[in-house]
Amino acid sequence: MSTQLDRITSLAGRLFRTAPLTCVYLIAFWTVGALTGALGSQNDDLLARIGFGPDSPLWTSLSSALWAMDLTGYVATTVLLLVFGTLAERELGALRTAAIFLASHVLGVFLGQGVVLLGSDLGWSWLNSLTVSVAAGPSIGGVGLALALTFRMPVLWRRRVRLMTALSLVVLVLYSGWLEDLLRLTGGVAGLLIGLLFLRRDVARTPETLAEKRVLVALLVAASALGPVVAMMSPSPNGPLSWFSDVVAVAQPAREDVDIACASEAAEQCRAMLIQLSYGRFPALVMSLLPALLLLVLAEGLRRGRRFAWWSALGVTVAYAAVTGWYVAEAARFPDSGELEVGFSYGVPILAPLAITLVLLLTRKYFTLRLPRHAIRKFWRFTLGSVGLLSALYVFGGCLVRDQFTPQPGFLQLLADLPTRFLPPGYLGLVPLHFQAHGFVGTLLFEYTGVVFWLIVLAGLLMASWRAWPSSSEEEAARARELVRRHGGSSLSYMTTWRGNQYWFTPDGETVIAYRVVATIALTVGDPIGPGRIDAVRGFAEFCQENGWTPCLYSISAETRDEVAPLGWPAVQVAEDTVIDLDTLAFTGKKWQDVRTALNKAGKEGITAEWCTYADAPFAISDQIRSISAEWVADKGLPEMGFTLGGLEELTGDGVRCLLAIDADRTVHGITSWLPVYADGEVVGYTLDFMRRRANGFRGTMEFLIASAALELKNEGVRFLSLSGAPLARLDRGERPRLLQRVLDVTGHVMEPVYGFRSLFAFKAKFQPAYRPMYMAYPDAAALPRIANAVSRAYLPHVTPRQGFRLAARMIDRS
Repeated sequence: MSTQLDRITSLAGRLFRTAPLTCVYLIAFWTVGALTGALGSQNDDLLARIGFGPDSPLWTSLSSALWAMDLTGYVATTVLLLVFGTLAERELGALRTAAIFLASHVLGVFLGQGVVLLGSDLGWSWLNSLTVSVAAGPSIGGVGLALALTFRMPVLWRRRVRLMTALSLVVLVLYSGWLEDLLRLTGGVAGLLIGLLFLRRDVARTPETLAEKRVLVALLVAASALGPVVAMMSPSPNGPLSWFSDVVAVAQPAREDVDIACASEAAEQCRAMLIQLSYGRFPALVMSLLPALLLLVLAEGLRRGRRFAWWSALGVTVAYAAVTGWYVAEAARFPDSGELEVGFSYGVPILAPLAITLVLLLTRKYFTLRLPRHAIRKFWRFTLGSVGLLSALYVFGGCLVRDQFTPQPGFLQLLADLPTRFLPPGYLGLVPLHFQAHGFVGTLLFEYTGVVFWLIVLAGLLMASWRAWPSSSEEEAARARELVRRHGGSSLSYMTTWRGNQYWFTPDGETVIAYRVVATIALTVGDPIGPGRIDAVRGFAEFCQENGWTPCLYSISAETRDEVAPLGWPAVQVAEDTVIDLDTLAFTGKKWQDVRTALNKAGKEGITAEWCTYADAPFAISDQIRSISAEWVADKGLPEMGFTLGGLEELTGDGVRCLLAIDADRTVHGITSWLPVYADGEVVGYTLDFMRRRANGFRGTMEFLIASAALELKNEGVRFLSLSGAPLARLDRGERPRLLQRVLDVTGHVMEPVYGFRSLFAFKAKFQPAYRPMYMAYPDAAALPRIANAVSRAYLPHVTPRQGFRLAARMIDRS
């Protein structure tokens, strides 16, 4: 407990030193809120005194920055300021940060006041309703500070922050529409103006990349879905478009409306509304949000560049525009507001989908990724199969429990009612409804048939967007193997030929990059193979961008790291390669005592080293190898790792040699595998990969096998041996590690009791190797969490949930 407290104290101290102004302000912000009782629900009396409104005293433009509307406002504002306040103080200093924050807040509230008064004079009822409102919250200045700070951000982050912030603010104003929402928007405008005037730097304009264009289109589609959702989820929406939420996210009718309908002579409408109201909260929520969820899923597909998502989004948007036009035409027949308000409230809902349709048509060329035919067939089989199964379950199951429906339906009535099960409850008033369900099974069938189906469809669409469909053929793998033999590479170059890799070739076909796509991260396996590595990396990055992936060069050498550094790719060490120079190898001196002991002890016990290939080994030998490997995995009780760590399958590779420790009874005590390293078509070295020893076998088995391999391969004229790199282990060279490097060091320490990477690294030190760092380079720091997830999944591709919990528990227990 004291250790955790010390860590928290250290983190707080570091944060206070980095951003003292932000920390002091947040402490005062929470203290004032606690002392005045503003941390609970909204305090209207306090808000009326200190909040800012069109009729409030001028001094409230400052006092409103010390309180928030409610506890949610306190938490959200704290997160906002911890992120952007800290960044601003680091970049601009405390005084300029304070000046920008206060200026954005004050200018924002007065600019918002001007908008409210102007709209009120023009007869806009929405803005007129805000003339008697008051608002408080430092989020007004916080948003302005964030947008002003974008002028000092890298281009990529500048565009992302501006897009996300602007869309969020506009959506809140249009659909939530309270004074605090408007003031946040005007505060953001003030921040942009301040940044433009005082923080702008004259830098060359960087053209938008393909990935950014896709993101922009995806954000527009997502925003069209999120607005109505904000209005529907808000307890009291007030925005000019809040009425329009019923078109995209149709909610259940209110009890008062149901009572009015049932009190009239509209019996059919009464029955439909009662059935709508009878839905449970969860199925009603999921089905009501269905149109919005569909647009969000398609937006993710657009971000990935998928052609099917473009076609689907275009179809949904056109249908949305048609429904909107009909809805607005009906509503506009009975206007109850002024011309300005009617024009805005009815014009924007029509123009928005038309504008998105136009954007989709103009950007069609950016969405070129087609799913392979087998993927399309799989999706439709899955979808249609789900429809058939759920339909049969509803109809036949409903017949078995027909007493749980009122009135009791027959087979044909259930079959006729089946299409309505896939509609949101808000749309059920458009079709005739004849019965409703009660009882557990009846309610389950009645309410959840559509929920399950649409969740399956949405999950299928997401998987189609995320999944990288393998395209590499055996012919490409053969070309890659040939380039490995011809050009060679690092000690990990042979791993590019392993099954599971995909291949990208330069246009001339002379350089190849092997990679695996895990969770939209394209992880390379070692260095590019061939000449022109920097051009290959550029081409591979463009290829990844076209496919909606983030490239990550994993386990690359220091030479490759230096070559990609001019591209702006940061790098971090992920392993340490250990290399033995065989030309100067001699097991003499005190440092080699353990190795000599293992060799001498093996000779006394009649254990010899024998070379073989796993594919051609006698069954008695290969069976022992499999048994030893299974014993080793079972002893750990955790899944065997992959990616750059080979298993039994990799023993069968062309050119892979196995060295066995065998006694006089032909009992295998241990096995090592050695991957060839080529240069100019010849084998110049070998890399240690597979290492297993029998639990009750000869104790110095690994030392004996490595030493024997070194001696025999030296006699064959091999130049060097690589003992490969242990992940998350490195040599301390006295450099001050960066934050990410420290995180990786801590991860290696936590995982040490489970997989023993550092123990393995220490074991290899017995052979007095030369150390060569291996790095991971990546183009985008924002993708680091996804890269970490992809690397862990690449090393543990077959981990089950149970094994995952066991792994986490063991790391916590042993760390």
